Amino acid sequence: MIDEEAQARLRKLAKDYLAAERPSRFQENRLWGALHGYWRQAGMTFARMVDEFVQGMKGIDSAKGALPVLLVRTPRSLAQQIKWVYMRYGPIDVSIWKVFHGVYAYAEIRQLAQAKVAVYPGAAGESTPQLEFLRGVMFSASSPDSMLPAEVELAERLIAEFAPRLTLASAAAPEHTYWVDLAKAMAPARISRTSPPGPGLRCFGAGSTLAELNALIERIYTSGAVPDSGGVAGSGPELALEVLRHLAQVWALRPQERKAQRHSVKSRLSVAHGFEGVVGALGGSDSLDFDVQGSENWIVENVSAGGFGAVVPQLKGDWLRVGALVALQPEGGNNWLLGLVRRVNKLGPQQARVGIETLSRTPEVAGFAVAGATEQGVLLKGGDGAESRIVLKPGIYAPMQNLEVQRGERQHVYIPQGVAERGEDYDIARFREMIRES
Repeated sequence: MIDEEAQARLRKLAKDYLAAERPSRFQENRLWGALHGYWRQAGMTFARMVDEFVQGMKGIDSAKGALPVLLVRTPRSLAQQIKWVYMRYGPIDVSIWKVFHGVYAYAEIRQLAQAKVAVYPGAAGESTPQLEFLRGVMFSASSPDSMLPAEVELAERLIAEFAPRLTLASAAAPEHTYWVDLAKAMAPARISRTSPPGPGLRCFGAGSTLAELNALIERIYTSGAVPDSGGVAGSGPELALEVLRHLAQVWALRPQERKAQRHSVKSRLSVAHGFEGVVGALGGSDSLDFDVQGSENWIVENVSAGGFGAVVPQLKGDWLRVGALVALQPEGGNNWLLGLVRRVNKLGPQQARVGIETLSRTPEVAGFAVAGATEQGVLLKGGDGAESRIVLKPGIYAPMQNLEVQRGERQHVYIPQGVAERGEDYDIARFREMIRES
């Protein structure tokens, strides 16, 4: 009854957390603490109830009518706990997976894995322990550590819609891309030659949903609108396409090959973050005493032509998230690179692994004349030459408003073409460059 009464409140808190206008850090922490804390306690409580059935506690048979509902609510609560940890990029306690797998294994033993129940009174639709298991493992297998919170939420909704058509078996097959061992405390993993056979082996994959994903991508891309029903209803076209393409990529039968080869290295980086921090590091602000502000020091583990992976040995503040703008200076060098954080995996309260996409190896700060004022921006050099990209503060870019800058005897005019990416404190806009002789 407590759990049922809590559901409307949980939906309200989640809506507030994911609101378009981001709450203050204090309020965000309160919301996250309430949501994660509730699902952690609910998951532990339901798991204890299931364990009483497993242990055959005295008198438990009198409550066996509640077992099918328990075998659905337990994995759902645990999966929600995992989801809210991913909202902050981990770390995930693997002991949660041991409980999650154990509950589903017990559902199979009791031959209740496909028992349909109404999860909550008055809620539309039914579920089964197997569907809840598939929702949880497929979500974790979908690389949520490389998505923004709103994307994580939409991905979970889509996976819930596709769950009845996901495939699950006790042996590997061509249509399966992931596996778990129900006897182990492990997160889902991509199937490889090292996937060990055993009685606890469960393999799963996207099945027919891959074709559905691609058809939905084509429909939204062609029409520019999101369907009124289904998992993407209520989301914007850009968000829907971003998440659908991400899922289609990670669920593909063959993993996408890297565009550039990775090389293992060990070196240090100085890191500045956020639009103001980046502009200051690149020398665009006389008022920023960079040494006083204090750059962070990261350790690079691998590099490629498109970016690199690094370890953050000491987290400072809670700014680190997917989409964060960073300027990076290799140890011993005097040049700064510009990049975006594309993946975050927290290893503990103070450590994390990150994946960085390099935007430019020679970024340049400039004062751009726009609408009678001068605004600082970062010109991303080193692209393919077809367009110029400029990093600006939010609200500066306008579709019909040129940017201009004087370089020597030439006036460079940047004609707006669109926004390539938006972050919390920046826009990356595309421009066509024209040059006028003074």
